[in-house]
Amino acid sequence: MIPRYSRPQMVDIWQPEARFQIWFEIEAHATDAMARAGLVPEDAARTIWEKGKFDVDRIDEIEREVKHDVIAFLTNVAEHVGPEARFLHQGMTSSDVLDTCFSVQLARASDILLEDLDKLLEVLKRRALEHKHTVCIGRSHAIHAEPTTFGLKLAQAYAEFARNRSRLEAAQKEIATCAISGAVGTFANVDPGVEAYVAEKLGLEIEPISTQVIPRDRHAMFFSVLGIIASSIERLATEVRHLQRTEVLEAEEFFSEGQKGSSAMPHKRNPVLTENLTGLARLVRSMALPAMENVALWHERDISHSSVERNIGPDATVTLDFALARMTGVMDKLLVYPENMQANLDRLGGLVHSQRVLLALTQAGMSREDAYSTVQRNAMPVWRGEGKFLDLLKADKDVMAALSEADLEALFDLHYHLKHVDTIFERVFGT
Repeated sequence: MIPRYSRPQMVDIWQPEARFQIWFEIEAHATDAMARAGLVPEDAARTIWEKGKFDVDRIDEIEREVKHDVIAFLTNVAEHVGPEARFLHQGMTSSDVLDTCFSVQLARASDILLEDLDKLLEVLKRRALEHKHTVCIGRSHAIHAEPTTFGLKLAQAYAEFARNRSRLEAAQKEIATCAISGAVGTFANVDPGVEAYVAEKLGLEIEPISTQVIPRDRHAMFFSVLGIIASSIERLATEVRHLQRTEVLEAEEFFSEGQKGSSAMPHKRNPVLTENLTGLARLVRSMALPAMENVALWHERDISHSSVERNIGPDATVTLDFALARMTGVMDKLLVYPENMQANLDRLGGLVHSQRVLLALTQAGMSREDAYSTVQRNAMPVWRGEGKFLDLLKADKDVMAALSEADLEALFDLHYHLKHVDTIFERVFGT
C-alpha cells in the first residue's frame, strides 16, 4: 500500500528485512531440531546462529542471477556462515520456508488488528453509553420509521465489531500453522519432529497434512474475515455519511481548525474520512476473492497462489489496520447534534407513532385491514403538509368511536419506544 494509507507497525511486518529474518529463524530452528536428532553436527547448528546474517541487497543481486528467492537467501547466508551452511535446509523445500513465514506474518498482523478492534470497541462503548438515551428517528429504506436512540445505533456497531473480533481470533488460529514436510509433504527427507520443533519455537501449530504447501482454504477463511471486518467499517462509515447530509445533520465528522472542505467552495464540511473508509473497505473486500481462488492449486502444489499472496498479504492487512485506526478516530471525535435529531423526529408531524395507533385500533375491536386503512388515510395528508397527525385522527369519527381522546394522546408518548433500551444495552455490554 502507499504510505498515505499505511501505518509503520503493520508495514514493518512485510518489509524484506522482517521476512528474511523469519526465514533465517525457520532454517536455524530446523537445523537445531536436526542436531538434537543427531542428523547434523551440533556445532554446525550453533555456528549458524552465531554467524548467520543476510543482506537484502545481496540477496536481490543473487536472485537476479538464479531466479529463485529462497536459493538466493540461502546462498547469501552461506557467505556469512561458511562451510557449516551446508547443513541448512536439509530435506526441506522452499514452501516449508515460504508458507511457514507467511503464517508467522499473518499471525503477527492479526495481533495488531486485534488491538485495533479493541480500541474501536472501547470508543464505541463509551459513545454508546454517552448517547444511550439520545432520541433520534430510526429509518428503514432511508425513510422515517419509528424512534430509536443514537446509543442503540452505536451499540449495534459495537456488537458487530465484537463479533468481528471473535471471527478474527478464529481466523488467526486457522492461519497460524507450520509446515516443514519436504517435497510433496511426505516427510521423506525431513523428520516430522523438525516441524513440531519449529512450530513450537515460532508459536504455531503443526499443519496436520500439507501437500508441500499449507492448504489454502485456511488463507481463504482469513482474508474473508478481513473482508467482513472491512464491510462492517463501511456499514458504520455509510451511517455517518448519511447522518452528515445537510438535510439531516444529526452527526458530523470532526472539522479541525484550519481544515478545508473544498478547493472551490469555502463553506464545505465534507465527510471525507468516512468516504475514504468506504473506498478502503472496497479494497480489502476485493482481496477475499483471489484468496478463495487460491484454494484450487494443481496436485500437490503449484505457485499460482504466490503472486496473489505477495500482494494481498501486505495490502489487506496494512489497509485494514489503517482503516480501523481511522474509524476509531472518527467515532472518538464524532460531533453529535441531539437538537437536530429532535427536529427531524418532529418533521413528519407525529407519523412516527402510526403503528401504535394501528395496534390500539385493533385492540379496540377494529379489524386490522380497517385499522390500517383508517390510519393510512389520516397519514397521507400529513405527508403533503396538510396538518398534524394527531389532529387529523381526532377529527376522524371512526378513530374517535374506538378510542378516547386521552387514550389517543397517550399513543404519542415518545418514551414508549425507549422502554427496553436498558435491556438491549445489558445484552450487548452486560450488566
